[in-house]
Amino acid sequence: MAEQTRRPIRAWSELMSATTKEWGSVGRRLVGIDLGIASAHTVRVLDGEGQQVCRRRCAPTVEEFARVESAALAGAEAGTRLEVVIEPTGPAWLPVAVFFTGRGHTVYRVSSAKAADLRRFLSRHAKSNGIDADTLARLPLVALQGLAPVELPGVEAAALDRRVRATDRLTRAATEHKVRIKDLARQLMPATALTGDLGVADLAVLERFADPRVLLRAGPARLTAVIVKASHGHQGAERAAAWRAAATEAVELYRAYPAMPFTDLAAEVASEVRLLRATQAELAGHAQAREEAYRWADPGQLARSLPGLAAVGGPALAAIMGRADRFPSARHFKSFTGLAPRASETGETDRKGQPMSKAGPALLRTTLVRAADHARKQDPQLARIYYTQVVERGAEHTKALCVVAAALAERAWTVMRRRMPYVVCDTDGTPVNPERAKTIIAERWTVSTEVRARRRSRKHQPPKTKAGKAPQQVLAGHERSNARGVDKRGDLPHHGSSRRPTTTRKAP
Repeated sequence: MAEQTRRPIRAWSELMSATTKEWGSVGRRLVGIDLGIASAHTVRVLDGEGQQVCRRRCAPTVEEFARVESAALAGAEAGTRLEVVIEPTGPAWLPVAVFFTGRGHTVYRVSSAKAADLRRFLSRHAKSNGIDADTLARLPLVALQGLAPVELPGVEAAALDRRVRATDRLTRAATEHKVRIKDLARQLMPATALTGDLGVADLAVLERFADPRVLLRAGPARLTAVIVKASHGHQGAERAAAWRAAATEAVELYRAYPAMPFTDLAAEVASEVRLLRATQAELAGHAQAREEAYRWADPGQLARSLPGLAAVGGPALAAIMGRADRFPSARHFKSFTGLAPRASETGETDRKGQPMSKAGPALLRTTLVRAADHARKQDPQLARIYYTQVVERGAEHTKALCVVAAALAERAWTVMRRRMPYVVCDTDGTPVNPERAKTIIAERWTVSTEVRARRRSRKHQPPKTKAGKAPQQVLAGHERSNARGVDKRGDLPHHGSSRRPTTTRKAP
């Protein structure tokens, strides 16, 4: 009985051994490195069967990395290449990738979510640097097809990547300063004149006269002169009157509150204005350098040939995509962007309309979604996708834009891989010029105002009536029967309508 029990186990071991030889994993060396920011890196080395070879700790130096390489290759077959797995932990992953790829080894950079899922499976109730490193080393054994080797960019691509990231960070910082300035201005002057964008004239006024008491003491002539000089004559006495009215209301409102910190809030506004100007100055320099780097990285400006991708979107797409051939297909690149919908299928059920995964770079996804809003107004094919989503499938504006952005991502991969500019075509594939494209969109693929109003999430404010309830329209007999099938606008009533069919009750 014991022999019969051992025999299947021995057969299974022989089968796994044969499979291991067939896959060529006998000479494999898997290296998992848990990166440390202020501490040393933790290293675990496994062989092709998942058995631990050695464990080390190293600093990010050439000498320490060379010791790890020697220990990992000890006893391995000649010509064995290491498979190094790391997470994108801040900037600490770059020295590891530079050293090991320079030695001819393969480096995989996996997402933290994927590593956390496997670690939770292997060790549910314990977490340490060693467990994290061991988990990373086992990822190629579990999901090798889901890993993509790291490709370090060249000189031009690396320069473009850094400039794109710098301009994006500075743009977000400038936006935060603008929001803070508006919040402080509304606190100082609740009836503020800032009803739209924050212009240079508004910044000049707030830097000098954010305190409403100081603004009123300055007088109309001086305030007007500041506004005229800052706006180069585009604004003047009318804008000054609006600021003085807001300051007058603020002084009157806060008269009963002597502890109102006008001076302190005004000083903070002036600081935010100076920080905003410094940020905008740095942003202009990086934007100019980004343009120069983009010309070298994408000489044909293929990314900018796509509809909706202009001065900012084109360099961002080229920098984040890198070499288009590293993605097997357009579908894989769409999944990389995070615009692909999640899948939920079980048994006979396949849920549609799932939210997108958002698994890719946020900058690329945001760039494509913003570009989609302009692209649908320039390309009839993308306009048809937007029209179908809104009119036929009941999607609201943002959801329809995400679908258009996913289609735009696939077209971007095709353009960059073929190294050919984008050509705007009609829905039948006929190339058209920009004027003809806009005409086609206006005639066939423009969402009506009524449909857009029904899809809009903002509540519609009906005109007020004296009665508390909106009057109901009484239909005649033939009109009532027609209303059951088609309403006056010619739209079929949707299944979610709360309108009930009219029934006739017989007298008892």
